[in-house]
Amino acid sequence: MASEDQHEDIDQILNSWTFEPGRLTARLVTATDGRDVLQMRIEMGLLQMETSGRPDGEKPFNFDSYLEYLQAQYIADDSIMLTDDDCLEIDREFVQLYHRRICWLALREYEKAVRDADHTLALMDVCRDHSTDEEWIDSHEHFRPFVMFHRIQAKALIELEKHTPEHAIEELTQGVEQLRSVHQEYDPENDFDEDELHVRLIELRETLREQFEVGQTLNEQLADAVANERYEQAAKLRDRISKREDPR
Repeated sequence: MASEDQHEDIDQILNSWTFEPGRLTARLVTATDGRDVLQMRIEMGLLQMETSGRPDGEKPFNFDSYLEYLQAQYIADDSIMLTDDDCLEIDREFVQLYHRRICWLALREYEKAVRDADHTLALMDVCRDHSTDEEWIDSHEHFRPFVMFHRIQAKALIELEKHTPEHAIEELTQGVEQLRSVHQEYDPENDFDEDELHVRLIELRETLREQFEVGQTLNEQLADAVANERYEQAAKLRDRISKREDPR
């Protein structure tokens, strides 16, 4: 019995991985069966999550996530409304995905962060389209800009890693406009230009512009040419953009 208690004790893990207040620390480790698991250090222990599917490893009704289960139901009957049990499972999945998403961002695993952001946004769509509880819907929609912010950041950094600083800047510009549209729909009374998420994305964009000495991007030049009715220049810019984006 003593050896079993010793085996279950995680003091050694916690002592070797110190909690740092105000800093998110995460790591990928190999489990005893050889699979990778994601761990996040929290104040009184750690969270361990699966790297794909549902973070807790559960398979609701043999689906990889509760979202997939719900989507399968709506294929058969799009008029189905969420039950109380559905709402509880959705809330669980939201929290789990949040923890995994911020870990991916901390580890600079940006494609996985985008994947989990998309999962969360799809869950929000399910809540909005298949519930009549406006208060519950709003409790999730309140976080839509924040999830989008994470996604925009991650997409821009993917572009920076895989393509060019100009691509990253254009991704941020496009993302800002997407965020603006959501802000106008859900929070039109507040000034978007003063919104913290907007300010942080603009700061990231201008930091990249300065760091990599990027002036106006091709898309920014195109928008300027169209706005000033320089249509010949606009046509040439469209051709340059098309050639840049065509991999052949």
